[in-house]
Amino acid sequence: MKKVRHIATFADLLILAIIVIISPTSPITPYHPFEVPCISDKVEVRYTKVLSPDSLAQSIKMVEAQLSEMKYYLKVHNVTDEGYNQVARYNQTLLDRKDWLHRMAKLPTANRQPTPSSQIITVSAKDRPLVAVKLSKGHWYAGHFTFTPLNGKVLTRDYQGRIVSVVYAADTVVSVIRIDSTGVYRGQADSYLQANGQGTYLANNGDYYEGHWQNDRRNGFGFLSSSSMQLKAGEWKNGKFLGERLRYTSERIYGIDISRHQHEKGRKRYGIDWTKVRITSLGARHNAEGRTFPISFVYVKSTEGTNIRNRYFLSDYMKAKKQGIRVGAYHFFSLKSAAKAQANYFVNHTLFRKGDFPPVLDVEPTDAQIRKIGGDEELMKRIRIFMNIVEQRTGMRPILYISQSFINHHMNHAKDIKQKYNVWIARYGQYKPDVKLVYWQLCPDGKVDGITGDVDINVFNGYQSQFDEFVRTGFHE
Repeated sequence: MKKVRHIATFADLLILAIIVIISPTSPITPYHPFEVPCISDKVEVRYTKVLSPDSLAQSIKMVEAQLSEMKYYLKVHNVTDEGYNQVARYNQTLLDRKDWLHRMAKLPTANRQPTPSSQIITVSAKDRPLVAVKLSKGHWYAGHFTFTPLNGKVLTRDYQGRIVSVVYAADTVVSVIRIDSTGVYRGQADSYLQANGQGTYLANNGDYYEGHWQNDRRNGFGFLSSSSMQLKAGEWKNGKFLGERLRYTSERIYGIDISRHQHEKGRKRYGIDWTKVRITSLGARHNAEGRTFPISFVYVKSTEGTNIRNRYFLSDYMKAKKQGIRVGAYHFFSLKSAAKAQANYFVNHTLFRKGDFPPVLDVEPTDAQIRKIGGDEELMKRIRIFMNIVEQRTGMRPILYISQSFINHHMNHAKDIKQKYNVWIARYGQYKPDVKLVYWQLCPDGKVDGITGDVDINVFNGYQSQFDEFVRTGFHE
């Protein structure tokens, strides 16, 4: 029985039922380094494809979509962010690819070159694919194996039928090139030729992943660039994207938002000492490692609905500006009154001055409230009305404050809103929201010197240069 189990395992790995060894093998141990067997120089497998006009146009479109996502990422990150250099390097690869595609598009079809070398899978004689197998005695066996011929050529495949090229060091597989029906993996692998460690995967549809792998799944830090979705750069677990883990450094731009609740606790009344304000805690979920942070911006609640005003708005607005803090105002949206009336009420009772940050619409309805007014489409219609009126009357394009769950559940058919307006997201987890945003509210329980009680802490999505641009343009010129 032991011998049968051993043979079955070996057959499972190399598919011995259809594999024929065509070159000598030799055991590989730490004391017996591998030597490439002598094989003919005539064997070569080369995949080339001359691009047609249609495929050229499609390829250019796909690369430009990826570059658009790269541009946004590079705009709001810098070299202190994990993975920035890898993303920047791939951005240059895409730029080179775009340039090459445009040059090919200008040539007659007969003169076009095949896809660049990075897209060609070439297996020359001296670098022919190898397969390594570890037997029960602990020895490695390596060599060139045949599978089903492809157009008269011989390919090497692993136990899952993927074409493989392997590099060895002692008795460990260091790196592989593995080709399957969907793309090419290049990087570190284990003895079963599964992706383990650092590696890249270029899919046939143009998607590209670079980062860490475990058991053939994306695991740890990595980024995925695709023409069909937003760039995903951050932490992965078992193939699922978790998000970007933000580093809370002094280079980040922090701010707060306040209302009357920072002044009133039951019957007690509190003032704010704007000469002392400084963030001392990012809340229970975020470890600032004892660091404190200056406040670069503050949003003050001004109005709610059509009949509620914050009595502390003007005082907080003026005192914060006096301390050199950038100030903006926000309106809390009500579903009990018309959007037009609320927009006018907000503008009529709020102070807007040159240099102020764009006004904000705070939208936080419950699912039951949305259903009561007629559903998502009706709510989106009201949001559009409010935002248009405020922009017309103030000359500033408003920002939309919502939760990420609100985006996921209620804005599936509001692509125009997501594209037109900057977003301020409320999400308190460890990972940065996977959306394009201008602010991220990372906690509701922060602490600030000079303010009594809990305070909402926010992070600007970018660094000083992007913040300076936002001060100048609001990201809309």
